[in-house]
Amino acid sequence: MSDVRRGNPLSRTIRAAIKVELNELNATLLSFLFVFILMTAYAILKPVRDALGADWGAVGLSVTWTANFVLSVIAVSVYGAALSVFRFRMVVPGVYAFFALTFLSLYVITVSVAEPSLINKGFYVWVSVFSLFHLSVFWSFMSDLFDKSQAPRLFGFIAAGASVGAIVGPLLTALLVDVIGANALMLVSATLLLVPIPIILVLEKLRVTELGNEDVRADVSRQKTIGRNPFAGFSIFLTSKYLLTIGAFILLYVTISTFVYFELQDLTAEYGINTRTKIWSWIDLATNVLTLLTAAFVTGRIVTKLGMPVALSLMPGLIAVGVLALVAAPTLIALAIFQVSRRVGNYAITRPSREMLYTIVDRETRFKAKPVIDIVLYRGGDMVTAWIFTFVAKGLGLGLAGIAFVISGIAVTWTAIAIYLGRSYNRSAANSDYPEPVEEKTDGVA
Repeated sequence: MSDVRRGNPLSRTIRAAIKVELNELNATLLSFLFVFILMTAYAILKPVRDALGADWGAVGLSVTWTANFVLSVIAVSVYGAALSVFRFRMVVPGVYAFFALTFLSLYVITVSVAEPSLINKGFYVWVSVFSLFHLSVFWSFMSDLFDKSQAPRLFGFIAAGASVGAIVGPLLTALLVDVIGANALMLVSATLLLVPIPIILVLEKLRVTELGNEDVRADVSRQKTIGRNPFAGFSIFLTSKYLLTIGAFILLYVTISTFVYFELQDLTAEYGINTRTKIWSWIDLATNVLTLLTAAFVTGRIVTKLGMPVALSLMPGLIAVGVLALVAAPTLIALAIFQVSRRVGNYAITRPSREMLYTIVDRETRFKAKPVIDIVLYRGGDMVTAWIFTFVAKGLGLGLAGIAFVISGIAVTWTAIAIYLGRSYNRSAANSDYPEPVEEKTDGVA
């Protein structure tokens, strides 16, 4: 009897919709729940963080962005050191337990001091670090859990869990903030961050018992530590052409994101705070709903039927064409539609596809170099491209049409890099080889 006929009606429906095999179903649904909880915990705190920034002005926010970058470098280095010292099976759940403890501590400190302005800035920076760290570690774990044949089919559906969490989190904030207060939301988020810990332990078992991936790059349960150099992630990234190309891919995405975000800020500046809040809320709602539908039912089919080069280059290519519409109609509604489309494409297609690139690398690269790219490089890109936009838009006086042409040029370059990455992935996956062969680090491995 084929797998399609086995299981209860609900499991058959799910498996038919997302192309998951029976032995993969439990791990896939638990992974969906895992990232849903993570994103809900973050999305609860995001409105609180963003509400604080309005009190500090442009200079104050620029300082916090710089602090984000500096703290990101420190956090990734500490994470690398933890991977080098502690048993691997303790590190991933330990990350979420640590963040839960920090939010609990921030709550206690906030309600204990008379003037919490400095604590509020620390909270803003820490949530910004958490916003990238929690997903980077999650996807590192996913690329270690599923092999390169499973990831293209399953990562899209799993990523949809983040979209559901991004919808549920703000709703919980809106319902609870008047009841328990903004500060107490940190307690809710901290509690949620403890839930993935038993899920991680179950997934580690399913990796061997149901997924049959005990031989993929080394069994999680057998690894004690990953290399002895806590800064190996930085050196691995800087000496790998493959990883540097992924870094360039992300930097170009960050550049476009910053340009569009700043333009939206300029175009909405004439409206009152309530109207601006509604505009951003509708953009977020439309993004998350469309991302959920696309990631759950479309992404896997794009990757498996059209291949990685198409999946990675789809959104850069569409952006290169789409910005021309902004030149023809440089309006707020056109830019808002463009923003929603860009974010949906990234969250539903580009991000899951990008995470698949790490299924063919060794463990030390996956867990140490990946956070350098996802967190340090991303935050550094945020900081640098913000100043570039200020120079281009303010210093040179370019309007929306001029900015659109700049974005189009960036998108063309981004498309070329995406195609190169997709082809490199295909070659390496076919040969079961890392793009730049390196000896897998085994320092500290039992």
